[in-house]
Amino acid sequence: MIKLVVSDLDGTLLKANKQLPATIFEVIENLRRKGILFGAASGRQLQNLKDLFAPAANDMVFIAENGGLGWYRNELLFCNALSPRNAQNALQRIRDVEGLFPLLCTPDCAYYENLSQPFEQYVHASYTFTKQADLDEVAADKPVCKIAVYDQSGAEKHGMNLLPQVLPDLRVIQSGMEWLDVSAPSATKGAALDTILKKTGISSAECMAFGDHMNDYEMLAACAHPRVPANAYYKLKECFPDHIIPSNEEEGVIRILNDLLRAPVVPI
Repeated sequence: MIKLVVSDLDGTLLKANKQLPATIFEVIENLRRKGILFGAASGRQLQNLKDLFAPAANDMVFIAENGGLGWYRNELLFCNALSPRNAQNALQRIRDVEGLFPLLCTPDCAYYENLSQPFEQYVHASYTFTKQADLDEVAADKPVCKIAVYDQSGAEKHGMNLLPQVLPDLRVIQSGMEWLDVSAPSATKGAALDTILKKTGISSAECMAFGDHMNDYEMLAACAHPRVPANAYYKLKECFPDHIIPSNEEEGVIRILNDLLRAPVVPI
């Protein structure tokens, strides 16, 4: 029996318009009544997730910053931060590459220094609390759980060919067509999910997860019931060819969750 469902947002639960499906809160409540916990796992800021799911947030799990932060029932479970030295070194290596724009993500705020468009526009669209600041000072002073990097030339053919080589001791992962994430090696959605499972006493066999990009790979691999929408990044679909569901535009996640709700409860 499934006891925990965790879904990525952009490209998975959300359609291209970035809006939640109209029935999501009804579905979350019905899952709760059936004893199934719902969680959101995203590269987004924790406060952004809490605001987005405000009507149901107190009974949800949140994995924020692509595994950098974990939150459950108004408790911060962990903050997997880069060391100040690693954050400063990564920042310098990112600045060395033309066309890369770093955003330092801390538990409470996302800091940026460059005002170039569309980078600044994307920052404000995706993060609730932002501030322009000297990023060297932020890296030295605050816990940086992730460095989000906007790549104006396209992440797959540009930044992903450069940053992993100069940051071999850190995790560099593509998180969108024009975005990369730099974080501690252990800061993954999969590691975050493992922590949630231990906290709740739920086994991986009782967990279902949804994701559409390579930053979701570890999370999908950490549960027994991975699901990948048809619109997902091709490399991720190659990893889970037998677990493809309808696309985000077809509300594939909602369809699967409604199927789950219709399934009979099996007595233990």
